[in-house]
Amino acid sequence: MTYEDYQRGCLFFDAKDYAGAGRILAPIVERDPANRAAVELLGRAYFHSAQLGRAEQTFRQLIDLDPTNGWAYEALARTLERRSRPDEAQRYRKLAAAMGTAPAEKADLSVTAANLAD
Repeated sequence: MTYEDYQRGCLFFDAKDYAGAGRILAPIVERDPANRAAVELLGRAYFHSAQLGRAEQTFRQLIDLDPTNGWAYEALARTLERRSRPDEAQRYRKLAAAMGTAPAEKADLSVTAANLAD
């Protein structure tokens, strides 16, 4: 991963082109799966572009990389809720709360012409 590639992904994300950010960040994470910053931003990009299966997988990867990251548990809980799995989400929300992470507020979701396949 080059820093320039990651920065480009950040620019796309900040411009709310979440699907574009995902396309840039996915190869970065594939090459460097232990890069927590890239994994987190990729998960967020997938979440905001309604690629929920990919978001779930990516947030689980982030939790594996950093099991003390309360935000990652909250993000996974939000993703599971959007996938109509509230019972499973509750477990992760409780873990996030135990780590001192406040529940996420309602997200501003934007869907573009992304590949919405899981």
